[in-house]
Amino acid sequence: MSTFQAPKGTYDLLPPVSATYLAVREAIAAPLRNSGYGYIETPGFENVELFARGVGESTDIVTKEMYAFETKGGDQLALRPEGTASVLRAALEANLHKAGNLPVKLWYSGSYYRYERPQKGRYRHFSQVGAEAIGAEDPALDAELIILADQAYRSLGLRNFRILLNSLGDKECRPVYREALQSFLRGLDLDAETVRRAEINPLRVLDDKRADVQKQLAGAPALRDYLCDACKAYHEEVRALITAAGVAFEDNEKLVRGLDYYTRTTFEFVHDGLGSQSAVGGGGRYDGLSEMIGGPALPSVGWALGVDRTVLALEAEGVALDIPAVTAVYAVPLGEEARRVLFAKVVELRKAGVATDFSYGGKGLKGAMKNANRSGARYVVVAGERDLADGQVQLKDMETGEQEPVALDAIVAEIRRRLA
Repeated sequence: MSTFQAPKGTYDLLPPVSATYLAVREAIAAPLRNSGYGYIETPGFENVELFARGVGESTDIVTKEMYAFETKGGDQLALRPEGTASVLRAALEANLHKAGNLPVKLWYSGSYYRYERPQKGRYRHFSQVGAEAIGAEDPALDAELIILADQAYRSLGLRNFRILLNSLGDKECRPVYREALQSFLRGLDLDAETVRRAEINPLRVLDDKRADVQKQLAGAPALRDYLCDACKAYHEEVRALITAAGVAFEDNEKLVRGLDYYTRTTFEFVHDGLGSQSAVGGGGRYDGLSEMIGGPALPSVGWALGVDRTVLALEAEGVALDIPAVTAVYAVPLGEEARRVLFAKVVELRKAGVATDFSYGGKGLKGAMKNANRSGARYVVVAGERDLADGQVQLKDMETGEQEPVALDAIVAEIRRRLA
């Protein structure tokens, strides 16, 4: 056994479970690629200030959970705790918004890091697939992203998830609500940390999960009563477009999300089979984030879906993904000459696009066939000295158990025909 273990709160993805994670990532990405979103990849760490400004200094992510460090050169960096700020930074740095084709539509997949108390569904290292539409203020974009996430989840076979929807207003109407909420919160019996948070961003207090805080929030002013006409109209259009697409959602006036940059549309995907960590993904509109990190005004919207929690949701619903076997053909040589001949055929099969593996290590027939069975291969090719003398190999169908000789020079074509 190794002296070392994975750090607390992290995990290793190993076969065959890792195939499920890959399938989930592919399912989430597929509707995005089909809707004009291009792939982007950013560094695993960024300048600390990017997240302090963008995510928000009052958030738990920045104050408690971010892995920050100083390099030997004195740079203050942080492992990325979320994807949006990094993607927007990269788009601005590359001047993608100046190419004349707005919105810039991007999707990404990667690992993120937060120092949290580890539990099922909450890790210090986790995986997300995200999408961002940068540079356009259009309720159809908000609706598009919600619909694409719904489509991705349903393509995986998930059914027991809910979409929560809210509007957080904009720079015109939210300050009025902010003041009213702060006045209300000042009359409550809150701890010093929550009081401090209320002064920086009072909406974050609404997201507090503690029962004693939620009890005191009964009767808090509702944001919907403070929305300006423009925000009301925008939100109603988002709701109408989602409804017309046949996507069900629930209005939730307390939905804030954990990041400071959201404006107007905010949404969350929750699964009731996951216990306390019920959110499997979420996002919203962030029209002011570009300016927060030093860019021009670029109204934008996006989401991130948790791969880890999506896998847990599949398990909760008992959904088993149809994942093809890694290996379609397994070659078993008996003897040195057969080893050289069959290895050449394995190379041919792989070049022809057939997933093929080989019995390495000089195992006997019994051991090699056990490995072939474990590989999940549909066909096994066996050859010994007598087979080669006759110019043939034995082809065994692992599903039916039938075995028959096939000419050596025809084996690649025969396997391709059977797998077609």
